Amino acid sequence: MLSIADVRAACTALPGSCETFPFGASTLVFKVGGKMYALTDITGDPVTLSLKVRPEWGDELRAGYPAIVPGYHLNKRHWVTVTLDGTVPDALLQDLLSGSHALVVGSLTRAQRAELGLA
Repeated sequence: MLSIADVRAACTALPGSCETFPFGASTLVFKVGGKMYALTDITGDPVTLSLKVRPEWGDELRAGYPAIVPGYHLNKRHWVTVTLDGTVPDALLQDLLSGSHALVVGSLTRAQRAELGLA
């Protein structure tokens, strides 16, 4: 099982990532280029992590893992919420996290990516 500290370490290791609390003191949001790619409730038990995904992959993930559900309070087609209870393999979680980051980076303009050193 991953903790909030584990989530923080994994997210802040991604290039251009920053943490914010735009929705209140308990909702930790990770952004790149000012756009959200991950969020979690730091008081959650168990910890959950919402991530951006390609819609077709989200459908497959939700069908294959009970701990992966449509994004909580987010666009259900483009976001998933993962309960970090140990049932989703760590390698898949890392793929989901880096994939979410990559989707957002890919949506930035060339100038924005260059400004962040991600060009």
